[in-house]
Amino acid sequence: MLQLIKLALPACLVIYPGASYAVDHTAIAAAVDGAFVPLIKEHDVPGLAVGVSINGEHHFFNYGVSSLDGGEPVTEHTIFELGSVSKTFTAALGGYALAQGKLSLEHTPSRYIPELAGAPIDNATLAHLGTYTAGGLPLQFPEGITSDDEALSYLAAWQADAAPGQIRRYSNPSIGFFGHLTARALGGEFAELLDEEIFDALDLDHTHVRVPENHEALYAWGYDAENRPIRVNPGPFDDEAYGVKSSAADVIAFVDANIRPETLQRDLREAIEATQMPYFRIGPMVQGLGWEQMPYPLTAEELLAGNSLTLAMEPNPAASVNEGTGETVLFNKTGSTNGFGAYVAFVPEEDMGVVMLANKNVFMPARIHAVHAVLEALAAQN
Repeated sequence: MLQLIKLALPACLVIYPGASYAVDHTAIAAAVDGAFVPLIKEHDVPGLAVGVSINGEHHFFNYGVSSLDGGEPVTEHTIFELGSVSKTFTAALGGYALAQGKLSLEHTPSRYIPELAGAPIDNATLAHLGTYTAGGLPLQFPEGITSDDEALSYLAAWQADAAPGQIRRYSNPSIGFFGHLTARALGGEFAELLDEEIFDALDLDHTHVRVPENHEALYAWGYDAENRPIRVNPGPFDDEAYGVKSSAADVIAFVDANIRPETLQRDLREAIEATQMPYFRIGPMVQGLGWEQMPYPLTAEELLAGNSLTLAMEPNPAASVNEGTGETVLFNKTGSTNGFGAYVAFVPEEDMGVVMLANKNVFMPARIHAVHAVLEALAAQN
């Protein structure tokens, strides 16, 4: 078992108009330790970073090391693979294209790839692609499809299992294609657009699709179940679906942008707001662009139900949602690669959010229980 190294960094104050700062760092630290130290020990996690935002304050809690081979202690600037949390950034770029008037969610793929006119995939809109409701696109591309060009050929020949909007089947090809079409609409390369229009615009200096040489030393190694070092493999539409790497400090800053989009300049504000619109209800959860939503407050069991294997791995009936209910909402997204595990959850109305990043693919229910426990502690302070 790895010896536990813990760094609980002092709170970093970020001032927002009207924010309240009567926050007990010691109580938050106790809640984070209570939630995550057992998880680290049980799942033999080499390194983990937790970021908390509450009432405009940031608190960081860092455990372990970035690499088992002489790695540095984890800090809030250590870079982890986000896995499917990347989809929330892809959605934000789509929202930016909407704000620019370059894209409509009502468009179909042939608007940007005319050769797809008449194909079954062209019955789906970009809204369907961004919410996994295009008609049954699979979780992953079939084996043997290794490039974006091969992915486009597959999509051109794909046959739907249902009419668009009838079922939601969680799918990397679906939102990956959404990101690809967004880049075409904006007239650029996806990773470069994400860097320029989202990461740079939000001052996310440690967030990358391709980690630059000057940040390589900050890029943690992931570890598989046998503690072998591993990093994400390339694949079709990987940048769009699961390719972002980031730090706890940057992801909690992105959470703050989602909590307070009104503080952003117009295009970014509209981009973020577009990702928080409800589109389809699937059982206990409402699917937005990237983010998944549930009514708040909620129990740990309810949060688990909204992130169940049934929702992740199987087709589920989808019901269109035309507008929000006005109730308080928790937004969340899980993410994994073979060597990393992430989870992000925030409640704008409560002005609080939590991010956890680990360099091991930790059992999903354990992540969700831990983050829920911290949210409960934060709510008790509000």
